[in-house]
Amino acid sequence: MEPVSLQDFARCLDPASLPRVLRVYSGVYSEGSIYEICGNECCLSTGDLMKVTQVHLQKVVCKNPGTGQTLELPPNFQGHFCPLSTPKSYGTLQELVSAAQQSATPLPLCFMSARSVVTKAGVVPEDQPLVLEAVEMHLGTRCARCSLDSKAQQVVLHLPLTQKGPFWTREPTASQTLLQILQDPALRDLKLTCPALPWHSVVLRPEYEVQAIMHMRKTVVRIPSTLEVEVQDVTASSQHVHFIKPLLLSEALARGGPFPLLTEILEVPEGPPIFLSPWMGSLRKGQRLCIYGPASPPWRVLASSKGRKVPRHFMVSGAYQGKLRRRPREFPTAYDLLGALQPGRRLRVVVTKDCEEGDESPELSSLAVGDRLEVIGPGQVLGTHGQDIDVLVCARLGEEAGEAEGEREEAEEDQEQVLLPLYLPCGLVEEMNDSRRYSLADLTQQLSLPCEVKVVTKDTGLPADPLVSFPGLRLEERITEPFLVVGLDSRPGTFFEIPPRWLDLTVVEAEGQPGQLAEPLPAATVEELSEAFYYSLRKSPASENQAPPPRPPKSQGLRGQRRQSCEEGDAKGLPPKQNPAVCSPGSSNRAPKSARVLGLQQSPLPPTPKEKTLPEASKNLYRKITSKKGLRATKAQTQDPVLRVEPRGSPMAGRHPAAAPHPWPGLGPDKNMDDHDYEEVAEHFRKTI
Repeated sequence: MEPVSLQDFARCLDPASLPRVLRVYSGVYSEGSIYEICGNECCLSTGDLMKVTQVHLQKVVCKNPGTGQTLELPPNFQGHFCPLSTPKSYGTLQELVSAAQQSATPLPLCFMSARSVVTKAGVVPEDQPLVLEAVEMHLGTRCARCSLDSKAQQVVLHLPLTQKGPFWTREPTASQTLLQILQDPALRDLKLTCPALPWHSVVLRPEYEVQAIMHMRKTVVRIPSTLEVEVQDVTASSQHVHFIKPLLLSEALARGGPFPLLTEILEVPEGPPIFLSPWMGSLRKGQRLCIYGPASPPWRVLASSKGRKVPRHFMVSGAYQGKLRRRPREFPTAYDLLGALQPGRRLRVVVTKDCEEGDESPELSSLAVGDRLEVIGPGQVLGTHGQDIDVLVCARLGEEAGEAEGEREEAEEDQEQVLLPLYLPCGLVEEMNDSRRYSLADLTQQLSLPCEVKVVTKDTGLPADPLVSFPGLRLEERITEPFLVVGLDSRPGTFFEIPPRWLDLTVVEAEGQPGQLAEPLPAATVEELSEAFYYSLRKSPASENQAPPPRPPKSQGLRGQRRQSCEEGDAKGLPPKQNPAVCSPGSSNRAPKSARVLGLQQSPLPPTPKEKTLPEASKNLYRKITSKKGLRATKAQTQDPVLRVEPRGSPMAGRHPAAAPHPWPGLGPDKNMDDHDYEEVAEHFRKTI
């Protein structure tokens, strides 16, 4: 077959002859074209083969041959068309009648005028269809009796045979629908007329969508027939050609079989491995796999090892046959302890690290090593600065708490209530007495995750169960995800499970007969996960919506300390001028900035020691040493009990006019640091004490 345009191939195609194999004779590449935007194929290389399976009519473009105007018609257009018989024209009506008589064409005869015809009844527009019914005498003139169909009524006209044209004749055939006109090869590219269109003469240009199968295409390729490409029909010489259709593992799982399915890997997703298993290295291009079907059960449990500096992460199948025993859970904060509390289940813990209460509220409690607590629930207390503090309410238990039900009810009234802020870092270990051995299915049904367990009996179906070697496992969460049981064709007996959602291989169906396996399918119950993949799995929607743990209260800034100093000054009834560090913004007696900062940064003063706290000999000794070094005496300042003026000899004088007194008299930082011999002072102190 000679090369033809894709448009001509689609118009001449007999749908009954499909499918047809075409070879691209002249390719085309349209980057960013309208075809690509619409989701159609826009790049066909020379030599490509395609198997055409369907050709659909998209639309029909009508063109006025006189003006070049166009409009689009849908495939379900309801108008009827009549073809024009011949392009030959007649100059007068006499010539048209004579030609009809010579060809023995019976009347009535359909024709139209190429120009407007003016009559007594009105004006007949150009290209208006007329029907010549008979030739007769009218008002002494030989005329052609014609009928004109209008929307309102049928009009009869008497046109003299001398009426000049040109006139075009039309076959008196029945009207045809749009699809009938397009399917008739004899009417292709002819002028047509349709009363439903604004023009009396049109040419039809249909546009099709060609659906084809091509090599390495997952779906059917859709090609517009207007694409400027030439093709050759090579169906006769291409009967042996097999078009490779890629298949994703997710597609094989979605269609549900048939299994087993023998395949060959075409492409492996890029990125780091998700499993740290030896079979991951076998997944490469060209490797033949046998897919045996979905794994059962579909749920898995994410687990992390305990007791090692670098934890390892595993995905444990629901088919795991090992036995597990519960281990006490550890809670680093009170917030973690609150998260483990479940309604209807008692939770008791033992303190393993001393915890001091904070100064945010006097109602907060301290913990000592060995304290036994029973968790009651969350609560709130009012802090010293008026803020609400989220706390965990617990009950402090005695040594013999919980031995008898009646004794416990009597002791509830005497139990001490303990309030722990949620941000409190503390060491807590769950108190439990459960020595039962659970299967993985029973444990996930009876207990909530996360929980800590120890594998006491390995899975006999595994050659080497890696979970037995760990002193403990933390079962994080249960996930439900379909897996496919896959085997290597090159290594019979090697089976593993692949999650198509996270490892979606591109394969192609291979020739051959896959081996049959007896039910149930083999299961790979434990797979070690890479650290990156494990943490990506832990980013579940439930974890994202969970509220973050509470933050510890921030320390007071300068503004908070200034407000506190103002409140203390007002309580003591001091005048504003006596406290320059916390004066109001409008005060004119404002101290320098350095003085205000020093005053705000001081902590509350401890009680002044009594005079005889140290031996009198040590006081005399210290006085003797300082006088020996030439320390200048300072005057006692009594004007301001909070802020004091620096002595003139002090290096702080001038720069810091106001400073807070040191809590211990005689050892304040306002002395001359260069005049002290602290080594000598310390030596005499040791001898004296």
